[in-house]
Amino acid sequence: MVFLAGCGGGPAPNTFDLSAPREGLRRSEGGRRAIIVAEPTAVSTLDTERIVVRATNAELTYLPRAQWSDRLPRLVQARLIQTFENSGRAAVGRPGDRLAGAYQLLLDIRAFEIRESNRDAVVEVAVKLVNASTGSVSSARLFTATAGVGAIDGAGASRALDQALARVLSDITTWAGAIG
Repeated sequence: MVFLAGCGGGPAPNTFDLSAPREGLRRSEGGRRAIIVAEPTAVSTLDTERIVVRATNAELTYLPRAQWSDRLPRLVQARLIQTFENSGRAAVGRPGDRLAGAYQLLLDIRAFEIRESNRDAVVEVAVKLVNASTGSVSSARLFTATAGVGAIDGAGASRALDQALARVLSDITTWAGAIG
């Protein structure tokens, strides 16, 4: 996680980044398959730079003066690609990279939030591995991870969400790299 302080005339929001896991990834032993990682889909409350806090089951708010370094779906896509690169488990790219992909990963970010009631960061991503030649779904799975959050502020929330996302990205990389 990287912290970038706001700059300019007024009180700019603090900007936070997410990281791609490097440690503890299982390296590929066999051949590397090509995987295209599409930009994840997300509901509009998550398709933003803002950091979400779920106050109750029905009430969502955003952390004041805190934001991600990019729209969340683009940020998750970039960090998943980096995680694959760090693991060596696949040749990986984005749609349009002219990579002849044998498979495409379709992701839907279902939760990426701080849950105020139990002070947890929750990351939940549904993933489909699609055969690029046939368009058929080879496999699908829901990945979920949580991490405790100390202070519900930009630094605490981003740190906990980064930890939960690291588990999800590592699990997705291992899962997708093992299917074939």
